[in-house]
Amino acid sequence: MPKLQAQGKKMSRKTLAVTLGISCLSIATLATAQPAPAGPHITDPVYTKPDQLVDVGGGRRLNLHCRGSGSPAVIFDSGLNDSSIAWALVQPAISKTNASCSYDRAGMGFSDAASRPGTAANDVDDIHKALQVAHIKPPYILVGHSAGGMAVRVFADRYRDEVVGMVIVDGSHEDQSSRMKAIAKPEVQAHWGDDLKDTTCMDAAKGGAIAKDSPAYEKCVGKPDPRFSQAINDTMLEYQAKLKYQAARASEFQSFYGASADQTRATRRDFGDIPIIVLTHAPYPRYKTLTQQEQDQRTATWEQMHNEVAAMSTHGVNEIVPRAGHLINYDRPEIVIDAIRQALAVAAEQATPPSTTATK
Repeated sequence: MPKLQAQGKKMSRKTLAVTLGISCLSIATLATAQPAPAGPHITDPVYTKPDQLVDVGGGRRLNLHCRGSGSPAVIFDSGLNDSSIAWALVQPAISKTNASCSYDRAGMGFSDAASRPGTAANDVDDIHKALQVAHIKPPYILVGHSAGGMAVRVFADRYRDEVVGMVIVDGSHEDQSSRMKAIAKPEVQAHWGDDLKDTTCMDAAKGGAIAKDSPAYEKCVGKPDPRFSQAINDTMLEYQAKLKYQAARASEFQSFYGASADQTRATRRDFGDIPIIVLTHAPYPRYKTLTQQEQDQRTATWEQMHNEVAAMSTHGVNEIVPRAGHLINYDRPEIVIDAIRQALAVAAEQATPPSTTATK
């Protein structure tokens, strides 16, 4: 277990999370890239078929993957164009002690096609309805990766009395586009965000699915993931070629810097004392075209945005995760599990009434 440094003092991760009166803490730990996986680590056949299809209105169903029992329930939200499999290395450990649910957003995985834009607010509407229908009762600890980090903040703002903690795994920030653009080279700024507007893949799937022998297949569907079993890869490549997935993917990307960012920006900046644990990989991804100064600027900007999110609670902390890339949930699942347990510990402490001493 790595030691974390905060305010000049060495503190264990557990102590850092449960100490009362914590403000936003920035932990400086140099991270290095995680080696490529040696073989499949995710083989559970549950990811090859729908698990629990829950009607969220109008006959549209969301695929819900719930395990375990115990309160608070831990709710997982994945990043852009990802599914419940994003939590395959984390959720089993949490479900040993608590109810836990991950899910496929509309159009993703085994959920039905989306009927409205893929925004953070619509995501929150869907999962909240699904939890109600599935009788997964609050309180909740919300866990969001990447763009899911914005969605969980929208959820926590909208349903304030139902959320007792958040874990944000290398989360996106509502201002990351403007801040990163400001430090980019002029030639990069000129085409900033163009990739998020690309509808090539959706257009290629308009016949129902992208053909394997088409030029668009490699770009839009990709190759098998070495982290997954062949059965899971076969299933994922099949549904990623379908129009419902490509349309939802395009909508999520198009909403990311616009509606989803605006909806997140409109949420409150003060979540009181609920635990907010932010996990940040560092340094920022290195590109050959970047100078060292540009690399340092990106790393500092990414950490600063995460510091700001952690500062939204008096029990907030930003932990820098070594030996991980953006996919901390795959690269260092044990760190994510530990962070969730920290949040659960703080929530349990806050829910326990203070002891009173009887007077004679």
